[in-house]
Amino acid sequence: MVIRITSDDRKIPGRLAPVFFLTLAILFSSGQPVRAQTAEPPVSSQPVPNGLELSKLIWSTMAAVDHANQSGNYSVLRDNAAPGFQLLNNPARLSEIFAGLRASRFDLSNSLLLAPTYSAAPAVVEDNVIRVQGAFGLRPTAISFDLYYQWVEGKWRLYGVSIGQESIANIQPEAAPRR
Repeated sequence: MVIRITSDDRKIPGRLAPVFFLTLAILFSSGQPVRAQTAEPPVSSQPVPNGLELSKLIWSTMAAVDHANQSGNYSVLRDNAAPGFQLLNNPARLSEIFAGLRASRFDLSNSLLLAPTYSAAPAVVEDNVIRVQGAFGLRPTAISFDLYYQWVEGKWRLYGVSIGQESIANIQPEAAPRR
């Protein structure tokens, strides 16, 4: 089962209409959000984080979702996210969204044991919004992710999240982040 949380086409001036989704499937869905094509690729006024900084962002997100799932309290996850995420997701709604993942007892803390493997290079999808895709190659079941971060008040903050389980055989790195 795949559940996607979207902004219902609400527009935030000067920002991408936030796409917030969570994959609650046993196998990670390959469906991608539809984006308008532009003549020039988006440019961020902030450099895309790389190496350890990028890994720390991802580990922090995985730990925050894991702690929220364990406690049933999604306030900290929400409060540390970007304003658009906060606007569309109160703690009760996040609890509903993550109910399937929580019920599966999927241990996200195992992701903290490994460096992430990227299925695509981190990319700017809009000014000050980056997308990071990949997995943690745990055996026999990997943890896949598709994360969005927005540069807000001097730091990258969670803007969208997709987390799922995937067979390790399906994990094929395509590109590594710039060093």
